[in-house]
Amino acid sequence: MEILILCLSIFFCRILDVSLGVARTILSVKGKSFSASIIGFIEVLIWFLIVKNALNSNIGGIYVALAYASGFATGTLIGGYLSSKFIKTKINVQIITSSRNANILKIISENGFPATIINASGIINDDSDRYMLVIEIQSCDFKKLKNLILSLDKHAFIFVSELTQSINGYTHIGK
Repeated sequence: MEILILCLSIFFCRILDVSLGVARTILSVKGKSFSASIIGFIEVLIWFLIVKNALNSNIGGIYVALAYASGFATGTLIGGYLSSKFIKTKINVQIITSSRNANILKIISENGFPATIINASGIINDDSDRYMLVIEIQSCDFKKLKNLILSLDKHAFIFVSELTQSINGYTHIGK
């Protein structure tokens, strides 16, 4: 019973500290150093305490190692999932429509997505005029925008990139 309790505590503590590590890394990359440093302190404290328990144990050998590795893997998975849900990311979405259709622009605007509209044409079908839309949104709103665009133009080309910074302009405010 003692080995089971030790392995479970190692497993769940590793999930917690690795999940925090994923969040810390993402916040650090996004320039939120203060938040990242607080999370890092908690992460290392948990890591130190669990490693101390794992190394001081005279029981379990391979079971302790498996609990440690399983907790790390699970923590990476959970940390990535939680970070994608709770750490806000701005993205730039560029959409090239398959044809020029003012109705698409109207519907996108009515759905609260402010867009910069650029006239575009293709190389292959030079006679086919298109629009290029540039829209800045929160990543959590992308699915809604993508579904809207594809319902209006199933052949639209959609390109997404993460924004580190934007100045002026309008951003879609998710509901």
